[in-house]
Amino acid sequence: MQKDEMRNLLVEYMGKGFLENIISLIKTDASLFELIPDLLKEENMRVRLGAVALVEEFLPSNPAALRAILPRLIKLLKHHLPNVRGDVAYALGILKDPGAIPALKELLADETAAVRESAKEALADIEGKGV
Repeated sequence: MQKDEMRNLLVEYMGKGFLENIISLIKTDASLFELIPDLLKEENMRVRLGAVALVEEFLPSNPAALRAILPRLIKLLKHHLPNVRGDVAYALGILKDPGAIPALKELLADETAAVRESAKEALADIEGKGV
């Protein structure tokens, strides 16, 4: 299956709440980690939240694969949809990679209050000051 077809399948599955199925797919095909940023930029909130859940699920077992997508996640902090920016900031807080700090600090000046709050919380998590 080609990348676009797989992305569309994952979006469809995530939209229907089939998170466990997607987790199983990724466990058998680690190349699917590269699709997480694509899921995070979807307008559908269920898809984005599922992508964040994937980050939480796989961080303990496969941190290197998640860190490999870090540059693409950081680029999404400039996405035109504030919900995407906020959810990506949250995911970066989960990853706790110091490489995201400069981009998250820029987000503290975002026009949307919820995005600023997500960036603030992510920075606190990365810097070890999280709740």
